[in-house]
Amino acid sequence: MREGPAAEGLGLARLCALAALLAVTFAPFLALQPNRIVSGEGFTLAGLPASGLGLTLAAVLAACAVVAAFAPHAAVRAPAGAAGALTALLGAGLAATALLPAGPSLARVSLGSGFWLSIGAFGLILADALARLRSGPLVRIGFAFAAVGTVLAVLAAGVWDDLSIMREYAANRDSFWQNGARHLVLVGGSLLPALLLGIPLGYLCHRHAAARSAVLAVLSIIQTVPSIAMFGLMMAPLAALAAAYPALGAAGIRGIGLAPALVALFLYALLPVVANTVAGFAAVPPAVTEAARGMGMGPLRRLALVEWPLAFPIIVTGVRVVLVQSIGLAAVAALIGAGGFGTFVFRGMGQTAMDLVLLGAVPIVILAFLAAVVLDAVADRARARPA
Repeated sequence: MREGPAAEGLGLARLCALAALLAVTFAPFLALQPNRIVSGEGFTLAGLPASGLGLTLAAVLAACAVVAAFAPHAAVRAPAGAAGALTALLGAGLAATALLPAGPSLARVSLGSGFWLSIGAFGLILADALARLRSGPLVRIGFAFAAVGTVLAVLAAGVWDDLSIMREYAANRDSFWQNGARHLVLVGGSLLPALLLGIPLGYLCHRHAAARSAVLAVLSIIQTVPSIAMFGLMMAPLAALAAAYPALGAAGIRGIGLAPALVALFLYALLPVVANTVAGFAAVPPAVTEAARGMGMGPLRRLALVEWPLAFPIIVTGVRVVLVQSIGLAAVAALIGAGGFGTFVFRGMGQTAMDLVLLGAVPIVILAFLAAVVLDAVADRARARPA
């Protein structure tokens, strides 16, 4: 008998479950370090000094993996994946508290490869099961925000307070939120102009083949420039402008900082926006356009009522690419003084403090994850909308 749609994908679930079992059994779940920069000793769950806690966590994670591996229906694999991820999340904080020596100490407890592999494996099991269940766009958005909300609730409850990454957060609390706001400014301040220019430019390229060839060729060349080089190329002309016109410098347009980062991110965003706008309008069936023309619709009405709604899902796909790309590239902008979460990444690399690196990297991953899920759902909703 053939499996139904919800039972498909059992092979992936079993592969992820096997990875989770190997991680729980053999990989270090936590590492005890003498201080924030020196490598420490790794501990598997079974090898934790508080063996009762470690063995209990290992047993629960193994049970979740076994259920996910053999459950024939995605409706069972989804809660198994969620339970495994939540157990790893809570267990890391509880085990860190048990692992730290009593009394004042410089010792730190960092997350090990076993934790990251477990979270990744159970997360994939959950994501695949939700996809097999054909969950709608709003359900996927709800699950994504619920997952992030669960993580924030665990952090707010203090379960992770003894982990090194949270000690780095405590030492950089004010700077963390300031740089978080700056990261959003970098992403939003480059994305909005790219949309305002890129979508009309893409429509122009769709209508005129000569313009399409020239514009896409130039934007493709810009896209090939490495990000660090692009940020560097923006510094010299903006510094010259600030020197020639002091009013621009007073307004914040300088060779370093926010201005060159915004210009570079804007240039990187143009190609996906323009290319997907061209592809979106090209995908509109000519018969539909002809029918609208036959009904007496003028060019603007055809664009607003026929072509734009049909092209919109593909355009949103391009916006998703741009948004996720910008969230990641904005981290590099910290190298030229623009701020953002990349500040912690590069500062941590300079100090060989990996948990400080994670303090900047993890929020970037969460932002990119939420952006991808939300815009994918918007695109799916637009495709499903009746014409």
